[in-house]
Amino acid sequence: MSVLLHNLRGEREMENVHLAVEEEDLYSGYNDYNPTLDSEELENDVGFQQAVRTSHGRRPPMTAKFPGTAIGARPLATAFGARILLASSMGRPMTGAVQDGAARPMTAVRAAGYTSSLTRGSNFDPLGQSKGPAPPLEGKNEDTPEEKIKILEKKVNDLIEESCMAQSIGALQLALEKAKEAGRKERALVRQREQSGNAENINLDLTYSVLLNLANQYANNEMYPEALNSYQVIVKNKMYSNAGRLKVNMANIYVKQKSYPKAIKFYRMALDQISNAHKELRIKIMQNIGVVFVRMGQYSDAITSFEHIMSESPNIKTGFNLILCYYAIGDRERMKKAFQKLISVPLGIDDEDKYIPSNDDTDSNMVIEAIKNDKLHQMERNLKVLAEKYIMTAAKLIAPAIETSFATGFDWCVDIVKSFQYIELANDLEINKAITYLRQKDFNQAVETLKTFEKKDSRVKSAAATNLSFLYFLEKDYDQADRYADLAMTADRYNPAALINKGNTVFVKQDYEKAAEFYKEALRNDSSCTEALYNLGLTYKKLSRLEEALDCFLKLHAILRNSAQVMYQLATLYELLEDPQQAIEWLIQVLSVTHTDPQALAKLGELYDSEGDKSQAFQYYYESFRYFPSNIDVIEWLGAYYIETQFCEKAIQFFERATLIQPTQVKWQLMVASCYRRSGNYQKALETYKDIHRKFPENVECLRFLVRLCTDMGLQEVQEYATKLKKVEKMKEIREQRVKSGRESSARGRREGSTGSAAGVSTSVLSSPKKAGIMETEVKAVSQPESQQTSPLLDSGRDSAHSSGSTKGERLSAKMRSLPGSNEPYEASSPKEIDASYVDPLGPQVERPKTGAKKRVEDDDFADEELGDDLLPE
Repeated sequence: MSVLLHNLRGEREMENVHLAVEEEDLYSGYNDYNPTLDSEELENDVGFQQAVRTSHGRRPPMTAKFPGTAIGARPLATAFGARILLASSMGRPMTGAVQDGAARPMTAVRAAGYTSSLTRGSNFDPLGQSKGPAPPLEGKNEDTPEEKIKILEKKVNDLIEESCMAQSIGALQLALEKAKEAGRKERALVRQREQSGNAENINLDLTYSVLLNLANQYANNEMYPEALNSYQVIVKNKMYSNAGRLKVNMANIYVKQKSYPKAIKFYRMALDQISNAHKELRIKIMQNIGVVFVRMGQYSDAITSFEHIMSESPNIKTGFNLILCYYAIGDRERMKKAFQKLISVPLGIDDEDKYIPSNDDTDSNMVIEAIKNDKLHQMERNLKVLAEKYIMTAAKLIAPAIETSFATGFDWCVDIVKSFQYIELANDLEINKAITYLRQKDFNQAVETLKTFEKKDSRVKSAAATNLSFLYFLEKDYDQADRYADLAMTADRYNPAALINKGNTVFVKQDYEKAAEFYKEALRNDSSCTEALYNLGLTYKKLSRLEEALDCFLKLHAILRNSAQVMYQLATLYELLEDPQQAIEWLIQVLSVTHTDPQALAKLGELYDSEGDKSQAFQYYYESFRYFPSNIDVIEWLGAYYIETQFCEKAIQFFERATLIQPTQVKWQLMVASCYRRSGNYQKALETYKDIHRKFPENVECLRFLVRLCTDMGLQEVQEYATKLKKVEKMKEIREQRVKSGRESSARGRREGSTGSAAGVSTSVLSSPKKAGIMETEVKAVSQPESQQTSPLLDSGRDSAHSSGSTKGERLSAKMRSLPGSNEPYEASSPKEIDASYVDPLGPQVERPKTGAKKRVEDDDFADEELGDDLLPE
C-alpha cells in the first residue's frame, strides 16, 4: 500500500515537471498559475493529508526518476535533534529550512525577508546596521604636488569663466582684471609643474584659453596694442594648430585703428591659413576685405571681392555692397545686373502660408500655433525685413542713375521687383516715387502717382490716400484732405495716420470735441502713436481743459524724453495754470536740449521778470538778444531796463537797432534822442531831433523838443520850429474835428437807417444779399491780414505766447511811461505823449516770424500729421 502511495505521489510530482526545450522562451510562464500554491485545495489532497499524518512525506524521493541527483549527498532528517538541510522531492530546500544561518519564510507567498518573533537563526538585517557605522572615508592629502596642480588649474578655469561672464553683462573693466589674474595663476601653475618635474605635462589648452581671453578683453577695453601683443604670442606658437585664424581678430583691430593696408594684409594671411573646407568662414573674410577696400576708396578691388562672393555664396549684404560700388564708379549697366542679382538671392525661408492653420486637422493646428512665433520664425521674419530694406534702399539709390530720368528708373525697378518674389515691394516703390516727386517740389506729379493706388488693395490704397490727405492739408485744401482721409479710413479703419489726418481736418473746422475723438481712436489702435497724443494735448488746450492737456504732454514726455517741443508745451501749460516756478523748470529743461534757443531764453526772461527777479530776467533776455538780435520785444525790454537802471548810454545801442528793424516807427528814434538828453549829450540830441523832423515833419513831439532845446541853447532856429509847431497843432485839431464830425454823421445815418427800416423803407445795400455777403467778406479780409490767417493747428503752439506777448508789450509800455524823471530840463514831454502822438502811415505791422522753441513747436504741428515711413521713409 505504501508503495502504491509512493508511486501515486511520484506521478503527481511528475505532472508538475516541465522539461527544457531547446528554443523555449526565456520570459514565458511567469503568468501561469502553479496549483501547488493553492492552499485551499490541500484539504482534498489525499497525498498531502497522508504525508501530514505519517512520516511518508519525509522519505527521500526516487532518485531514478530525477537525473542528476545524488541521494547519498543529501543527509536524512530525523524526528529528533537538530534540523539539517533536507531537499524536497523537487530538489529545493524544505519549507522552514535554515540555510547559512538565515531563516527562510515558512511559505512562498510571504514577503521576502519576513521573520516572526519565533524565527530561528539570525535577525533580518538587509542594511547591515548591526555591524555598526561604516569607517570614515580617507581624506585627500592636499600637500601632494598633483593635488596642488589640480586645485590651481580649477582656479584658473574659474577665473576665465568669471571674466567671460563679466564681459557678457558689460563689466569690461572687471572682465579684464579677471583675465589678468587668470594669466598670473596660469604662469604660477607652469612654474609649479616645472618644480615638480612634470614640465612635459603642461596643459596647452589651458594656456591657449588664458591668452585668448586676455587678448579679447584687451580688445573690448580698446587697449589695442596690448591685444595685438597677446594675439601675436598665440600666433607665433607653432604648437597651436588653428592659431592662424586669430589673424582675423588682429585685422579687425587694425580696421578700428584705420590701418587699412595692415588689415588687408592680415585678412589675406588668415585666408591663406584656412582650408577650403571652411567655406563660410572664407566668405566672411573676403567680405571684410571688400568692405576695407570700400573704406580705402579702391572700388575696383572691392568689386572683385564682392563679385567672387556673389558667384560662390550670394547673400543680401554683399549684393547691396556691390550695388554701392557700381554706383560709386557710375556703371549703369552693371548696376542693373547687380540689382537683378540682389533680387534673386535665395533667403531660404518658408512661405508664410505654412503658418496659416487649416480648419480640419486639430493636431496640425496645434503645431502651427506652437511654431508661429518661435525663434526660428522670428529669425525668418527679421531676415525678410532686412532683405526688403536693402532692396528698397538700392532701388531708391539707383533709380535716378540708371536712366535719363528718375521716373523711368523707378519704373524699371518696379518691373524687376514684380518679376521676383517681392511683389509687395513694387507698391512701396511706387509710393517712394511719389515721395521723390514731393522732394523735387513737383506736387502735381506726386498727387497723380498717388491717385493711381485708389483701385488697388486696401493696404496700399490706405497708405496712398493717407499721403494724399496730408498733401492737401499742407495746401490748405481741407475739403480734399477730408475726402482722402475718409477714403484711407474706409480702406483701413485701424490706420492711425489716417485717423490723425481726419482729426486734423476736423480740428481746422474748430470742432475740437470731434477731433479729440479721432485722436483717441488712433491711440487705441496704436498706443505708441506720439503724433496722436501730441495733437490730443493741443486739442485739450484749445478746449481749456488744461489738466487733461497736461496729462497728455506728461505721457508724451515719458516717451520722448528729449523733445523740446513737448517740454515747451508743458511750460506754457504750467504758465496758464499760474504755476510760474514749474514753467521756469520746464523751460530750463528746454534749454538743456537746445542751448541756443532765443525764444525759450526770452520766455524764461519774461517769467523771471513777472516774478520780480530782474537780474535773472536781464541775463536770459541778453542771451536771447545775442542769439537773435532782431526780436523787438527783447530789444525794448533791454532798453527799458538800462533806462530804469540809469545807464542811458547803453540803452542807445538797443533803440538804434530797433530803428534799423522798424525804420517807419518814430518812437524808436525818439527814444534814441531821449537817451542822449538823459545822458547830457544835448548837441547829439538836437541833431537826432532834427533828423527825425526831416523824416516825420508832422510829428508834434519832435517839434516840441526842438523848440525847448533851441530855446535853452539860445539858437535862432527856435522861431522857425515854433511856427511849424503851431501849424502842425492846428492841422491836428482840424483833423480831429473832421473825424469827430464824421463819426457823428455816421451815427446819425445809422439811427435814420434803423428808423426807416422800422417804417418799412428798405435800403439798396440791405435789399441785396449778394452785396451784403461781399461786403462782409471784404471786412473780414481787412480785419485779419492774410499773414495772420493761419490754421488753428499751427497757432496751437503759440496761442498762449501771443497773449502773453501782448500783455508783455503793455507792461513794457507802462514801464516806459512810468520811468522816473530827472532834474534836467526838457523832461516835460513824457514817453507817454511820444507814443501817443505818432500814427504809423503804413498801418499795423505784420508780426515777424519767431525762431526758437516756439517756432519749432509751430513747425512741428505740421509734423504731427506725418505718416512715418509711409510719407518720409528713413
